[in-house]
Amino acid sequence: QVHLVESGGGLVQAGGSLRLSCAASESIPSLNAMAWYRQAPGKEREFVAGITTFGTTVYGGSVKGRFTISRDAAKNTMFLQMDSLKLEDTAVYVCSADTVRLGRLWGPGTLVTVSS
Repeated sequence: QVHLVESGGGLVQAGGSLRLSCAASESIPSLNAMAWYRQAPGKEREFVAGITTFGTTVYGGSVKGRFTISRDAAKNTMFLQMDSLKLEDTAVYVCSADTVRLGRLWGPGTLVTVSS
């Protein structure tokens, strides 16, 4: 079974940067796209960014222009470069993979805390 594991979360000051990684335990069969979501305390899960196997990217409105999603297919890894972080970016960030054969896969998440 394929597992996703996020890393790179932590505490950062407002205006700073963090780079998140999402590593798959093995090559993901019949992969369509991967994405980052986040969930802040007391709020619903929010779409952050997505990338298809063709490299097409899409961003949620609140992060557009500040976050960059990328993927290294050879290393089964996806990244989220987060710049100009704001207090409201504080959340648990979760990566997902959308596959034909395995459905939607989710990682356990990594906590990002932005301080003033």
